[in-house]
Amino acid sequence: MEIQDRLNEVLKKIDGFGEIRFGRRDVFSLRLRNGIPETVNPIIDVGGSARVLIPGHGWGFATFNKIDHIEPAVQDAIDASKAIIPDEPIKLAEVEPVQTEVKDVLDDDFRNHSIQEKYDLLRRYDAQIEGKDERIIEHSLSYSEEFADSYLLTTDGTNLFRSRSDGVLRCAVRVRKGDLVQSGHKSFATRKSFAEITEKNEMVNEVVRTAIGLIESDTVESGIYTVVLDPSLAGVFIHEAFGHLSEADHIEENPQAQEMMKLGRKFGPEFLNVFDDGGVLPAIRGTIVYDDEGVPAEKTYLIKEGVLVGRLHSRPTAAKLGEKPTGNARAQNVQYFPIVRMTNTAIEKGPHSAKNIFDGIKLGVYAIDAYGGQTQLENFSFSAGYGYMIRDGKIAEMVRDVVLQGNLFETLANIEQVGDDFVWDDAGGYCGKGGQRAPTAEGSPHIRIKNVMIAGK
Repeated sequence: MEIQDRLNEVLKKIDGFGEIRFGRRDVFSLRLRNGIPETVNPIIDVGGSARVLIPGHGWGFATFNKIDHIEPAVQDAIDASKAIIPDEPIKLAEVEPVQTEVKDVLDDDFRNHSIQEKYDLLRRYDAQIEGKDERIIEHSLSYSEEFADSYLLTTDGTNLFRSRSDGVLRCAVRVRKGDLVQSGHKSFATRKSFAEITEKNEMVNEVVRTAIGLIESDTVESGIYTVVLDPSLAGVFIHEAFGHLSEADHIEENPQAQEMMKLGRKFGPEFLNVFDDGGVLPAIRGTIVYDDEGVPAEKTYLIKEGVLVGRLHSRPTAAKLGEKPTGNARAQNVQYFPIVRMTNTAIEKGPHSAKNIFDGIKLGVYAIDAYGGQTQLENFSFSAGYGYMIRDGKIAEMVRDVVLQGNLFETLANIEQVGDDFVWDDAGGYCGKGGQRAPTAEGSPHIRIKNVMIAGK
């Protein structure tokens, strides 16, 4: 209450809209490379920011590292706002102020376990890899945990306290056969239980199997195939290729994007539904409950029955486009400016049996996991972690270097089936945008797409 009272007193000096965010992060990370401790890194980070909008002027923003520096930071933000006269007035969509607390509920608190216990856990996983195959040239395991407490107070009357917890396990294995080097990697994230991180033996084994399988497999033949995406790759695909196009700050700044993303446009079959939901409970990687403007996160349909019906907003973008805020203003931490970001983005469960999704495919590709990719407006290029050929409706030999390329809108229109096996991906992923990164999650069932260009050999 002492911190909140002080922040409220400073807000009274602002003749316009103002918000103050202040918080503390406690981070611990531990990493082994080839069985040897590489980093043991505890971090404590305290600070905040002031964001001010004086009527008729632009945004002023200033950061501070101590609570005692809040007064000069607010004055700096006021002065910065007054120095900017935008081409058109900046408006904020109206929202109801909130006064509440949001705290993650931990079944097994990471902090109740010693550094030695976390080190021993990584050593146990490392022992599963060591000596498994003579072609393994490098293996690494890392554990990280983060606890973030933050306050958000605004001149609108919002007073929000949030406490977030994250634990992540990562595993990577590199193998060599002659001049060929391949790698497997996987991560697991939880916001509720250290015990879950101790149960990932099979994940580690899967990373080893994948890496070894890749050096024993051939590069996929280039061509146009019917492709089945596993839930992990399908979720990343919809996040990267479509989700970013749905972020309204991108749309408002780009006439070409405005034309492409016109509400009511048909994008896919009637069984295709895409949404973003920052309010998923129990909390997963991208759950925020309230965004960094104090707006409640909600389930926002982007595509409904194949038709574009929504987009993701902050208060400024919602006001500019005449729509309502969706709770998608996010900042990397309390010292960054909030921008429009996805949270938990997904393709909804479909009507088709996942058990039969390969039926009738004479020659196709089953693409699994996301390794990387890039998008440029509606064009995309994605690398799967690995894949298998589909022959006469059955999964056949493993293949590598599976790169999917194409036009987003044509690809969405070519979706033939959306499976009934929806899952949220539990990887420890981040999304990067505007020099910031934020934890996100993706979800999807298996999906089947015809006429996909695969670049291989």
